[in-house]
Amino acid sequence: MATTDNSSALGLTGIAQPPLWMCVLLGIAMIVAGVFVLGDVVLFTVVSAIFIGWTAIFAGGFEIVHAFWTKGWGGFLWQLLLGALYIASGIVLLSQPVTGALILTYVLGLILLVSGLVRVTIGIGHWRQSGWVLAASGVFGVIAGLIILSGFPATGLWVLGLLLGIDLMSHGIGWLTYALRPADRPA
Repeated sequence: MATTDNSSALGLTGIAQPPLWMCVLLGIAMIVAGVFVLGDVVLFTVVSAIFIGWTAIFAGGFEIVHAFWTKGWGGFLWQLLLGALYIASGIVLLSQPVTGALILTYVLGLILLVSGLVRVTIGIGHWRQSGWVLAASGVFGVIAGLIILSGFPATGLWVLGLLLGIDLMSHGIGWLTYALRPADRPA
């Protein structure tokens, strides 16, 4: 019978686990960043729109370059159009970040509403296989989408910043939880 040595710092993937102090530091830094973002959600909504704009421009540029590198794959024109659409969207977000934030928030509200309705429908269809969990998740998505859309355009000024702040804080709490549970960490 083979035995396994669990005393190494390597996880199941063979990649070294981060040291405890690094996990704690990362967790605290992310929580502080989340609190900082929540301190001015309107500012960070605009900052998010600008960041998404730059990201879209770079992605569009790479999409266009990729279209020329892979001409033989087919879909060359579609890749060029998609790249141009990314670049145009990025330029709009950079030139009009408040308007861009409003557009992004409206699209987010629509996506939450539609995906919530889909999850509710699928959850009801699979009720006996614990579909109620999916249905409950869908209800929360529908509610979130309706809150965003019913308060629009005012919600467009704070939703992205609020979600960013909450995400940073929850990510930080996750790292702290990971660091403070030594039973789950390799020795």
